[in-house]
Amino acid sequence: MSDDDATGVTGARAADTANAPQRTARLALPENLHPTSGDSEGDEEEEYEGSDEEDGDPLADLPDETEELDLVHSRLSSLERLRLPRFATHLQRLCLRQNFISTLDPETFSVLTKLVELDLYDNKIKHIDDALNNLTALTVLDFSFNLLKSIPETLHYLTSLKTVYFVQNRISKITGLQGLGATLRSLELGGNKLRQIENLDALVNLEELWLGKNKIAKLENLSGLRSLKILALQSNRIRKIENLEALENLEELYLSHNGVEHLENLEHNTKLTTLDVGNNLVPEIENLSHLTHLTELWVNHNKIKTLQALEPQLGSLALQTIYLEGNPCQQAEGANYRRKIMLALPTLTQIDATFTKQT
Repeated sequence: MSDDDATGVTGARAADTANAPQRTARLALPENLHPTSGDSEGDEEEEYEGSDEEDGDPLADLPDETEELDLVHSRLSSLERLRLPRFATHLQRLCLRQNFISTLDPETFSVLTKLVELDLYDNKIKHIDDALNNLTALTVLDFSFNLLKSIPETLHYLTSLKTVYFVQNRISKITGLQGLGATLRSLELGGNKLRQIENLDALVNLEELWLGKNKIAKLENLSGLRSLKILALQSNRIRKIENLEALENLEELYLSHNGVEHLENLEHNTKLTTLDVGNNLVPEIENLSHLTHLTELWVNHNKIKTLQALEPQLGSLALQTIYLEGNPCQQAEGANYRRKIMLALPTLTQIDATFTKQT
């Protein structure tokens, strides 16, 4: 999910059909209530003054039948005066990005049982407790950029949950996911304090696992994730590609900015279309010739000295993109670098950041 999805406040949005009642709205607060900075990673205990002090309900003009509310960057620290329960019978999407919310009131959320998406990205939430236990229709939940120290143990109440984001919190251990095995498809835990991949065996339907920017040192405990299509562990401490045998449906593997020393142990991952091992310690291109579906290979900024392995390892593949810049071979080949790559791999449409002439 991009940070650019919600970076400001826009005016009210009309319904698509002229004869239909207004069902979606975005809150537009007075200009003097907008914060001058969107960075909420500062002092977590700081108290904020703003829209919560104003009298009245800023949503008063919206019909009870409203289905979507976007309250982005609205300087909210409390939801009480918004009277959200009056939208309970119709509200499906609630976006509260970039506010100052620190607690979730069970009385407010317990009645919002029609919610399908709840976005609390970039707030100051430390605990969830039982506030969301009644949201059995929820499919997407975003708690990225908050102050959570653990995955909430009450997630199992969210029996329809498919996608959950906990990016950039303070989570040090993967727990609390056992009850989501039937529904969860995507799990994002990037930018936390994780040191081990664990407690994922129940997630038999998981298709995407994002664990970048943690402190994970080993690929392990993944054998139960047989439906996994995307595995991302950029910016960790991994030195060896291993224990991926059970991931026969894996299509994309991202391991850039680690300490990987060899391309190996991918014999069973024949559905791979994208392999990213940029910024590692790989000395040569090897053990890839069986990856017949591979279209993108990122091996930039490694220790590859020559281009000799390109044709025997990759020549039979329909490779479209390769990144090799930043390796010793680039300097060694000089002006011949791109030409030699193209001769070895004529199907390429892109070499490093530049498209080939045939495109």
